[in-house]
Amino acid sequence: MDGRALGERIRAEVKDEVARLGGGPLGLATILVGDDAGSDIYIRNKHNAAREAGIEPRDYRLPKDASEEDVLGLVDELNEDAAIDGILVQLPLPDGLDENRVIRAVEPVKDVDGFHPFNAGQLFLGEPTHVPATPLGILALLDEYDVDLEGASAVVVGRSQIVGKPVALLLLARHATVTICHSRTADLAERTRAADVLVVAAGRRRLVAADDVKEGAVVVDVGITRTEQGIEGDVDPAAAERAGLITPVPGGVGPMTIAMLLRSTVRAARYRRNVLAYPRD
Repeated sequence: MDGRALGERIRAEVKDEVARLGGGPLGLATILVGDDAGSDIYIRNKHNAAREAGIEPRDYRLPKDASEEDVLGLVDELNEDAAIDGILVQLPLPDGLDENRVIRAVEPVKDVDGFHPFNAGQLFLGEPTHVPATPLGILALLDEYDVDLEGASAVVVGRSQIVGKPVALLLLARHATVTICHSRTADLAERTRAADVLVVAAGRRRLVAADDVKEGAVVVDVGITRTEQGIEGDVDPAAAERAGLITPVPGGVGPMTIAMLLRSTVRAARYRRNVLAYPRD
């Protein structure tokens, strides 16, 4: 499943949506606390993609020793800024900062990451507003390749609030029968071998061996581990010989995440311009 090609198409669609929306330029604010090199690269990639789509990025940096009140004060300013449609707080935050408190401080309508309890609750209720970008990208890939989820046995390996839990809820909403596995799951291989659709987001290199994949299964590998040989995923690449469809690493889920983030920013702008009703209203 080619995430690069689909991601490029979605980004082009977003650019067209931005041009049609009107009401002034769209604004996407990012907050980085500290100087993590990996986070810096990720934010620059987001900004470049936003500019290409006609969305104005704003870059906010705070030192590693910034207080929690400093971070919350900046979030409050951006909540009140009419030129900002979406707010992203780059995680993880440095030790000593309460991530949950910071996430809760972001105005739900501007929470394009979909991490605020309001947006997480809407997803749980089956009325999604903002949803984390990676799970949205996974569903977009499955739709692109006409994967029939109704009645399918779907196994999700990983239970994070960023990928595992939300993607399980999205699959459930499509009438899949969903099993969530994690680091304490007994007989993990037995469960993955039974999956028609297998999503692996555990962050452990080659956690799922080729023989642990059902013949003809649809496999979505979310993991990224940097090695001397390059980037590897959570699934042994040899599983491609057994799977009916599989996402490559890199080039599968990764490009979809930024594309769906841009789409979520447009959605936030529509909410704020009353072009799309927000369920809370």
